[in-house]
Amino acid sequence: MRIISGWAKGRKLFTPAARENSIRPTSDRAREALFNILGEQVRGAQVLDLFAGTGALGVEALSRGAGGVCFVDFLPQALELITKNIQICMDALDYHHSMQPDTVNPEPLTPVTLLKHDLRRGLPYFSEKRRRIQGFDLIFLDPPYSQGLSRQLLLALDNSTLLRKQTMVVVEDRAKEALPEKLTRLALVDQRKYGEAGFWFYQPLAAEIN
Repeated sequence: MRIISGWAKGRKLFTPAARENSIRPTSDRAREALFNILGEQVRGAQVLDLFAGTGALGVEALSRGAGGVCFVDFLPQALELITKNIQICMDALDYHHSMQPDTVNPEPLTPVTLLKHDLRRGLPYFSEKRRRIQGFDLIFLDPPYSQGLSRQLLLALDNSTLLRKQTMVVVEDRAKEALPEKLTRLALVDQRKYGEAGFWFYQPLAAEIN
Protein backbone atom coordinates (compact mmCIF):
# COMPACT_ATOMS: atom_id res chain seq x y z
CA MET A 1 0.00 0.00 0.00
CA ARG A 2 1.24 3.45 -0.91
CA ILE A 3 0.04 7.04 -0.75
CA ILE A 4 -1.30 7.68 -4.22
CA SER A 5 -1.07 11.44 -4.67
CA GLY A 6 -0.13 14.72 -3.02
CA TRP A 7 2.99 15.79 -1.15
CA ALA A 8 3.52 12.25 0.22
CA LYS A 9 2.90 10.52 -3.11
CA GLY A 10 4.61 7.14 -3.37
CA ARG A 11 5.39 6.78 0.34
CA LYS A 12 4.86 3.19 1.45
CA LEU A 13 2.35 2.69 4.27
CA PHE A 14 2.52 0.26 7.16
CA THR A 15 -0.02 -2.56 6.78
CA PRO A 16 -1.35 -5.33 9.05
CA ALA A 17 0.64 -8.52 9.44
CA ALA A 18 -0.45 -11.32 7.12
CA ARG A 19 -2.08 -13.19 10.00
CA GLU A 20 -4.02 -10.11 11.15
CA ASN A 21 -7.57 -10.35 9.79
CA SER A 22 -9.30 -7.80 12.03
CA ILE A 23 -8.08 -4.88 9.87
CA ARG A 24 -9.07 -4.70 6.19
CA PRO A 25 -7.31 -1.88 4.32
CA THR A 26 -8.98 -0.31 1.31
CA SER A 27 -7.03 -1.43 -1.77
CA ASP A 28 -4.87 1.09 -3.63
CA ARG A 29 -7.08 0.70 -6.70
CA ALA A 30 -10.30 1.40 -4.85
CA ARG A 31 -8.72 4.25 -2.87
CA GLU A 32 -7.43 5.89 -6.05
CA ALA A 33 -10.87 5.62 -7.66
CA LEU A 34 -12.51 7.08 -4.55
CA PHE A 35 -10.23 10.11 -4.39
CA ASN A 36 -10.58 10.70 -8.12
CA ILE A 37 -14.32 11.05 -7.50
CA LEU A 38 -13.83 13.38 -4.53
CA GLY A 39 -11.32 15.54 -6.39
CA GLU A 40 -10.96 19.06 -5.03
CA GLN A 41 -13.45 18.42 -2.22
CA VAL A 42 -10.51 17.09 -0.20
CA ARG A 43 -8.39 20.24 -0.26
CA GLY A 44 -8.85 22.23 2.92
CA ALA A 45 -11.52 19.84 4.22
CA GLN A 46 -11.99 18.86 7.83
CA VAL A 47 -12.02 15.06 7.65
CA LEU A 48 -13.35 12.38 10.01
CA ASP A 49 -12.01 8.85 9.40
CA LEU A 50 -14.20 6.32 11.26
CA PHE A 51 -12.96 2.73 11.64
CA ALA A 52 -9.70 4.15 10.35
CA GLY A 53 -7.82 0.80 10.36
CA THR A 54 -4.44 1.61 8.83
CA GLY A 55 -5.41 5.27 8.45
CA ALA A 56 -4.91 5.00 4.69
CA LEU A 57 -8.00 7.05 3.78
CA GLY A 58 -7.25 9.84 6.24
CA VAL A 59 -3.55 9.89 5.38
CA GLU A 60 -4.38 10.07 1.67
CA ALA A 61 -6.59 13.06 2.47
CA LEU A 62 -3.72 14.67 4.41
CA SER A 63 -1.37 14.19 1.48
CA ARG A 64 -3.90 15.82 -0.83
CA GLY A 65 -4.21 18.95 1.31
CA ALA A 66 -6.97 18.30 3.84
CA GLY A 67 -7.24 21.00 6.47
CA GLY A 68 -7.34 18.49 9.32
CA VAL A 69 -8.08 14.83 9.97
CA CYS A 70 -9.52 13.04 13.00
CA PHE A 71 -8.83 9.29 12.98
CA VAL A 72 -11.04 7.04 15.13
CA ASP A 73 -10.45 3.38 15.93
CA PHE A 74 -10.31 1.08 18.92
CA LEU A 75 -8.04 -1.85 18.10
CA PRO A 76 -4.50 -1.51 19.49
CA GLN A 77 -3.06 -2.80 16.20
CA ALA A 78 -4.99 -0.17 14.27
CA LEU A 79 -3.91 2.67 16.57
CA GLU A 80 -0.28 1.63 16.13
CA LEU A 81 -0.58 1.49 12.32
CA ILE A 82 -2.38 4.83 12.15
CA THR A 83 0.29 6.51 14.29
CA LYS A 84 3.07 5.18 12.06
CA ASN A 85 1.31 6.16 8.85
CA ILE A 86 0.51 9.66 10.10
CA GLN A 87 4.22 10.08 10.82
CA ILE A 88 5.09 9.00 7.28
CA CYS A 89 2.84 11.74 5.93
CA MET A 90 4.11 14.38 8.34
CA ASP A 91 7.72 13.50 7.50
CA ALA A 92 6.85 14.01 3.84
CA LEU A 93 5.38 17.42 4.66
CA ASP A 94 8.56 18.40 6.51
CA TYR A 95 10.59 17.36 3.48
CA HIS A 96 8.21 19.26 1.19
CA HIS A 97 8.83 22.43 3.23
CA SER A 98 12.60 21.87 3.35
CA MET A 99 12.69 21.86 -0.45
CA GLN A 100 11.10 25.34 -0.53
CA PRO A 101 13.57 27.44 1.49
CA ASP A 102 12.44 30.67 -0.12
CA THR A 103 8.85 30.28 1.04
CA VAL A 104 8.12 33.16 3.43
CA ASN A 105 4.92 31.67 4.86
CA PRO A 106 5.02 27.89 4.49
CA GLU A 107 1.83 25.86 4.87
CA PRO A 108 0.98 25.34 8.55
CA LEU A 109 1.18 21.84 9.94
CA THR A 110 -2.10 20.05 9.42
CA PRO A 111 -4.04 19.41 12.66
CA VAL A 112 -4.27 15.68 13.27
CA THR A 113 -6.19 13.89 16.03
CA LEU A 114 -6.24 10.19 16.88
CA LEU A 115 -9.11 9.01 19.07
CA LYS A 116 -9.41 5.61 20.70
CA HIS A 117 -13.11 4.79 20.70
CA ASP A 118 -15.24 1.69 20.14
CA LEU A 119 -17.56 2.75 17.33
CA ARG A 120 -19.74 -0.30 17.87
CA ARG A 121 -21.09 1.68 20.81
CA GLY A 122 -21.81 4.75 18.71
CA LEU A 123 -20.04 7.93 17.69
CA PRO A 124 -17.37 9.45 19.95
CA TYR A 125 -17.98 12.64 21.87
CA PHE A 126 -16.18 15.60 20.33
CA SER A 127 -15.60 18.32 22.89
CA GLU A 128 -15.38 21.85 21.55
CA LYS A 129 -11.83 22.15 22.87
CA ARG A 130 -10.73 18.96 21.13
CA ARG A 131 -12.48 19.60 17.82
CA ARG A 132 -12.39 23.39 17.51
CA ILE A 133 -14.63 23.14 14.46
CA GLN A 134 -18.34 22.88 13.76
CA GLY A 135 -18.86 19.62 11.88
CA PHE A 136 -16.80 17.90 9.21
CA ASP A 137 -16.63 18.39 5.45
CA LEU A 138 -15.73 14.79 4.62
CA ILE A 139 -16.54 11.68 6.67
CA PHE A 140 -15.17 8.22 5.84
CA LEU A 141 -17.06 5.28 7.33
CA ASP A 142 -15.28 1.98 6.70
CA PRO A 143 -16.44 -0.65 9.23
CA PRO A 144 -15.91 -4.42 9.04
CA TYR A 145 -17.94 -5.73 6.12
CA SER A 146 -21.44 -7.15 6.45
CA GLN A 147 -21.94 -6.63 10.18
CA GLY A 148 -24.66 -3.98 10.04
CA LEU A 149 -22.29 -1.30 11.29
CA SER A 150 -22.59 0.86 8.17
CA ARG A 151 -26.33 1.29 8.69
CA GLN A 152 -25.91 1.75 12.45
CA LEU A 153 -23.31 4.51 12.12
CA LEU A 154 -25.12 6.15 9.20
CA LEU A 155 -28.16 6.54 11.45
CA ALA A 156 -25.94 7.96 14.18
CA LEU A 157 -24.37 10.47 11.78
CA ASP A 158 -27.81 11.39 10.45
CA ASN A 159 -28.82 12.38 13.99
CA SER A 160 -25.52 14.03 14.95
CA THR A 161 -24.17 17.57 14.95
CA LEU A 162 -21.20 16.51 12.81
CA LEU A 163 -22.75 17.41 9.47
CA ARG A 164 -22.25 20.63 7.54
CA LYS A 165 -24.34 21.82 4.60
CA GLN A 166 -21.91 20.31 2.07
CA THR A 167 -20.64 17.34 4.09
CA MET A 168 -19.85 14.24 2.03
CA VAL A 169 -20.22 10.94 3.88
CA VAL A 170 -18.47 8.05 2.13
CA VAL A 171 -19.41 4.56 3.30
CA GLU A 172 -17.41 1.50 2.32
CA ASP A 173 -18.93 -1.95 2.75
CA ARG A 174 -19.30 -5.15 0.77
CA ALA A 175 -20.67 -4.23 -2.64
CA LYS A 176 -23.68 -6.54 -2.32
CA GLU A 177 -24.92 -4.79 0.85
CA ALA A 178 -28.17 -2.79 0.69
CA LEU A 179 -27.88 0.61 2.35
CA PRO A 180 -30.70 3.18 2.55
CA GLU A 181 -31.18 5.70 -0.22
CA LYS A 182 -32.53 8.31 2.16
CA LEU A 183 -32.45 8.98 5.89
CA THR A 184 -33.89 11.90 7.83
CA ARG A 185 -31.18 14.36 6.76
CA LEU A 186 -28.83 12.37 4.52
CA ALA A 187 -29.54 11.19 0.99
CA LEU A 188 -27.61 8.87 -1.31
CA VAL A 189 -26.10 10.85 -4.20
CA ASP A 190 -23.82 8.24 -5.80
CA GLN A 191 -22.81 4.59 -5.56
CA ARG A 192 -19.78 2.77 -7.01
CA LYS A 193 -18.42 -0.79 -6.98
CA TYR A 194 -14.80 -1.89 -7.24
CA GLY A 195 -14.58 -5.65 -7.01
CA GLU A 196 -15.79 -6.73 -3.59
CA ALA A 197 -15.81 -3.16 -2.29
CA GLY A 198 -18.77 -0.83 -2.59
CA PHE A 199 -18.82 2.91 -1.94
CA TRP A 200 -21.96 4.86 -1.04
CA PHE A 201 -21.87 8.69 -1.13
CA TYR A 202 -24.29 10.63 1.05
CA GLN A 203 -24.91 14.35 1.43
CA PRO A 204 -27.36 16.33 3.57
CA LEU A 205 -30.68 17.36 2.13
CA ALA A 206 -30.45 21.11 1.59
CA ALA A 207 -33.31 22.01 3.93
CA GLU A 208 -32.14 19.79 6.79
CA ILE A 209 -28.88 21.49 7.84
CA ASN A 210 -28.86 24.95 9.37
